[in-house]
Amino acid sequence: MATTVLDLPEEEHLLPGTRACSGCGLALSYRHILKALGDKTIVTIPACCLTVLHGLYPSTSVRITNINTAFASAAASATGIVAGLKALEKTDYTVLGIAGDGGTFDIGIQALSAAAERNTDFIYICYDNEGYMNTGTQRSSATPLGAYTTTTPGTKFEHKKDMIAIMEAHGIPYVAAAAAAYPLDLYDKVVKAKEMRGGTRFILVHVPCAPGWGFPTRDVVKVGKLAVDSAMTVLCEIENGVFRLTARSRILAQGGRRKPVADYVKVQSRFGMITAEQIGYLQNWVDQRWERYLQRHQRNAEAGEQSAS
Repeated sequence: MATTVLDLPEEEHLLPGTRACSGCGLALSYRHILKALGDKTIVTIPACCLTVLHGLYPSTSVRITNINTAFASAAASATGIVAGLKALEKTDYTVLGIAGDGGTFDIGIQALSAAAERNTDFIYICYDNEGYMNTGTQRSSATPLGAYTTTTPGTKFEHKKDMIAIMEAHGIPYVAAAAAAYPLDLYDKVVKAKEMRGGTRFILVHVPCAPGWGFPTRDVVKVGKLAVDSAMTVLCEIENGVFRLTARSRILAQGGRRKPVADYVKVQSRFGMITAEQIGYLQNWVDQRWERYLQRHQRNAEAGEQSAS
């Protein structure tokens, strides 16, 4: 059963007064991630926006144990923490590696892939703001086609890397996609990942970035919901190989009407130079992926009905 606002734990692990930007989708996401994980959590973070949010020693706005690590090493650091806890016979802690798309899709993918290949027992969350936002909005392999960054000559010409497919290919027990705009769905997925234990669990979280994407800070949830309604972001999970759509994406699959990609890109200045042809390419890419997801969701739903009968 899906969590409601009234079901959320009252205890706050993320306190007011963070060093994050106004209207930060990461702060919204991280608050719910920590609510789901609780006190007995050790977090490891590479260089990224989240290290800024945590603050400068000796002050912090986060009431949780945290270890800062090198840009490429979040998953390697998490692996070491897991080994240390095992040696100390501390089995009641959850280890979380969390990084941006730069530290996951690009710089940190070797360590993450190696940990997933070993199926090391920790949760890895990528908060995806689709670029190197902490250092001035440079291009990453998570940046969508048609977006402008400070390191692209005009717009980016390549589609976004499919990290969900990459992580699923490792055969790990849990892979999910969530969004800051749907924090209760994110909370439920983190709770599920925590309760599973035994193996690598990966969650990709769509996190709008107001200064990097170019929209008013008050619109962080609006932009995030447009991403889901247009299927630029798809809320889903793959649990032991079984794929299902979740939350708003599930509703869209049951007969809801998707919005055109053009509605999503027009509210962000980073798409200010996108051409009509590129919007067409982007819409076709989104449509093809949505159809693949829809077919998988329906096949597994039908298989579940047959096994129940």
